[in-house]
Amino acid sequence: MFYQPKEKTFATAATDSTNKDKLIVGVSIGNESKAYPIEIIGYHHQVRDTIGSQPVMVTYCTVCRTGRVYSPFVDGKIEEFRLVGMDHFNAMFEDKTTKSWWQQATGLAIAGPLKGKQLPEILSRQMRLGEWLTLHPTSAIFQPDKNFRRQYDSLEGYDEGTIQGSLERRDTASWQFKSWVVGVNRDGESRAYDWNMLTQKRFIADQVGKTRILITVERDNKTFYAFAVNDSLHFDFDPSTNMLVDNHAKVRCRLNGQCTSELTKEIALTPIQAYQEFWHSWRTFHPNTSRYQ
Repeated sequence: MFYQPKEKTFATAATDSTNKDKLIVGVSIGNESKAYPIEIIGYHHQVRDTIGSQPVMVTYCTVCRTGRVYSPFVDGKIEEFRLVGMDHFNAMFEDKTTKSWWQQATGLAIAGPLKGKQLPEILSRQMRLGEWLTLHPTSAIFQPDKNFRRQYDSLEGYDEGTIQGSLERRDTASWQFKSWVVGVNRDGESRAYDWNMLTQKRFIADQVGKTRILITVERDNKTFYAFAVNDSLHFDFDPSTNMLVDNHAKVRCRLNGQCTSELTKEIALTPIQAYQEFWHSWRTFHPNTSRYQ
C-alpha cells in the first residue's frame, strides 16, 4: 500500500497546471526550491528527492496532518525507508539496513538496533502554492504520477478539511481530537496554537523558551508563517495595510516576512520550523506541550 512514485516529474511555474490554492510543503536549499502538493505526497507518505545537491526525504502523514522533511543520512550513509504502519496514528518507516522503525512526526527511531537515533530535520514550510511561488518564483512543482490518479482523487478535500472519514476529517471546534493547531518547538519547549484563533487574529506574538516568535496567517486562511524576531524589534499588526509594523524602528514587514527597513543590514524576521497538525498528534508526540491562550 502507498507505493512510491513510479514517475517523478516537476514543472516550472510557467508550465505547471496545479491549482494555486492547493497546499504544498515547500523546501528551499541553496539556490533551489521545490514544492510538493500535500494531496500528492499525502498518498505516498514519503518522496525521496534532491534539492540544492542535498538528498531529502519529504514526508507527510494525513492521519496526523503533518509534514516533515528529513535528511536520509544515518551514521553518514544514505538510507532507504519504507512505510510499515502507524504508531499512535502516525506513519512509521522502516530502514532497509537494520529494520529499525522511525516515527514520521519526530524522525526518531523507537525500535530496533538504531533505537534513539534521530534523522536530521530540514526546514520546510506549508502554505498555498500561490504564496510559495510569490516567495520562490523559480520553484519547481512536483507533478502527479499518472499511475496513481485514483489514489490522489481519494484525498480530494483534504486541504480544506472537508474530506470524509474518521482518520483524516477535521473537528472545526477548538482543542478537539481532530482540531487543527500550529505547533512550535524552541529551546526544549513546545507550544500549540489553535488554528481558529490564528485565522481570526492573523498575528500572534509570543515567546517559546528563550525565543521571541511571531506566527502570522495570510488572508487565504491557508498560509501560515513562523519567525524568530530580532530582540530590538516590537511589531504590531496593522489590519488596514495587512502589515507588521514597528514604528519606532521604522520597520514594516509583510506577513510572509519580507521587510523594508532603514537598517538594511538588520534581519528582522528569521523563519523557524512550525507545523500544522491535528491536536491529538501534537499532544501525543509533545506530551509536555503548553497551549497558547
